[in-house]
Amino acid sequence: MSRMIILTEADLRRVVTLDADAVACVEDAFRALATKAVAMPPILRLDIPEHRGEVDVKTAYVPGLDGFAIKISPGFFGNPDIGLPSTNGMMVLLSAKTGLVQALLLDNGYLTDVRTAAAGAVAAKYLSRQDSSVAAIFGAGMQARLQLQALMLVRPIREARIWARDAEKAQKVAADLTRTLGISVAAMADPQMAVAGADVIVTTTPSETPILKAEWLELGQHLTAMGSDAEHKNEIEPAAIVGAGLYVADSLGQTRRLGELHHAIEAGLVARDAAFAELGRIAAGLEQGRSDASQITIADLTGTGIQDTAIATLAFSRATSAGAGTPFES
Repeated sequence: MSRMIILTEADLRRVVTLDADAVACVEDAFRALATKAVAMPPILRLDIPEHRGEVDVKTAYVPGLDGFAIKISPGFFGNPDIGLPSTNGMMVLLSAKTGLVQALLLDNGYLTDVRTAAAGAVAAKYLSRQDSSVAAIFGAGMQARLQLQALMLVRPIREARIWARDAEKAQKVAADLTRTLGISVAAMADPQMAVAGADVIVTTTPSETPILKAEWLELGQHLTAMGSDAEHKNEIEPAAIVGAGLYVADSLGQTRRLGELHHAIEAGLVARDAAFAELGRIAAGLEQGRSDASQITIADLTGTGIQDTAIATLAFSRATSAGAGTPFES
């Protein structure tokens, strides 16, 4: 007989929040990717184009951790039009020793939202200037909100701009964030104006054509591209990759295949086998991050299975300590 815990989204929201511990958890995962014999297969993706849908399956085993997660993450981008969220999903945490299921995490994408935002914070911690105080966020969905919240955990952000194709939604998000975060957040009608003078820029959209031009970037800025997690997605003009002083991947194998780097390669601007730094190697002190205050830096974050295993492990540990969830025996 085996025993597992079923954790609902409500359970998980009680025990895991976007805080310094969540950022540290994801930072440790990046470091492990660079220093340990991590097993992380390529992302499995299923496309359902007639419903603007895609389903990603991610996993990773980290030596030393008791469990490993398998995550199923659907994104159906027409859902908001019918009153449903565009993302949901679940994670299964299995024992690394026996393969038995330890927990079923019915998070509806909540843990993915947290770990993705935490990854943005890790990128900003190592690549943006320490005095970065102005943020520009592209997008007006959940990740746009969380990326700004995560940035404030690692940088002294005092002002933010929001740009989105839906200006009305951008205004609503800006008003909400001004109230909840206690800083000045303004909706911008012009994306170039949003970038001008910003210290950190984060793109969080499912765009398939570039929404940020290379010529808009200024010396000293850091840009994190979050949205390009599939071959057809492209938020950043490919020339920006070439023009940056430092380009950093979450997983170079992934960004060559489906990140912003992929589009620079396809455009013939970057050699397919060109070597670039990975965020985990920088976090582990194996490679240098930002080298000076005037450098333009870009982080290309496509999302990795090791982040899912890390956040699921944190959630399971906290839930066990708090006695949360519903035990199930089979």
